[in-house]
Amino acid sequence: MNRRRFLQTTAAALLPEIVQAAPPATRIIDTHTHFYDPSRPGGVPWPGKGSKLYRTVLPADWLAVAAPHGVKETVIVEASPLVEDNQWILDLAAKEKSIVGFVGHLDPGAEFAANLKRFAANSIFRGIRWSGAFLTDEAKHDSVIAGAKLLAEHGLELDLNGAPSYLPHAAKLAADIPDLRILINHLGASGDPQALKPEWKDNIRAIAKQPNVFMKVSALVEQVKCEPGQAPRETAYYLPILDHFWETFGPDRLIYGSNWPVSDKGAPYDVVFKIVDEYFRSRGTEACEKYFWKNSLAAYRWIERK
Repeated sequence: MNRRRFLQTTAAALLPEIVQAAPPATRIIDTHTHFYDPSRPGGVPWPGKGSKLYRTVLPADWLAVAAPHGVKETVIVEASPLVEDNQWILDLAAKEKSIVGFVGHLDPGAEFAANLKRFAANSIFRGIRWSGAFLTDEAKHDSVIAGAKLLAEHGLELDLNGAPSYLPHAAKLAADIPDLRILINHLGASGDPQALKPEWKDNIRAIAKQPNVFMKVSALVEQVKCEPGQAPRETAYYLPILDHFWETFGPDRLIYGSNWPVSDKGAPYDVVFKIVDEYFRSRGTEACEKYFWKNSLAAYRWIERK
């Protein structure tokens, strides 16, 4: 028996058989999708040419894989640093009612305040995402603090993504600006669930003490070291991460995000959804409802589309 299979079997033995005690969530908001079109004039800065992700990806493509699971609404997260790509998504959202919110990308700097004011005028625009490296860059310290305070003043949120080293800095930012809602992306870069580092667990425990911080349970399958698309499908394999989040963040600050189409690197959408669906339904009806949509409303304050 190889090591991974042994670990999977051991994890399963430690967990009572998952019984879907709760019914499916009555509503599901996928808070982490990426849409882009490389055929646009000027192309896109991400993903790069030659990547399997380098193709046109629009809401209809996402709905084709998500809607069969009852997932029909999304919050988009922008990966492009180009200011006008924020407008491209907002124009897309004007036509696509499945989009209930948009997390833009605006680097802190001289034009940040003006750009934020411009995009915040659109109710679909719910916040921005920064690289966690901004928080560890002393040269950016003043602009990061000023930008974070402006987000809080506008009632907008901050998504953060990057290596685990930024997490203590994010915890301090959350403490310094308690009115700012912060969402940690992609598990705080946990790594393979069967090889978690003590430092990561400690950092998660520390940042979870800040009540204005939410954890987006996204990029779960991408953390696994495996052949492309071959991440384990058994929910038990991911329990070291999921249980740690449940113990630290509890039912009120965990949020669903698929990271599609990047998630295809780890496993198809149905596997991504199955893992968290089984886990949170096993935690009961209210936990399931909170995870799949109620917590995202508290964090993003997304809007109802008509």
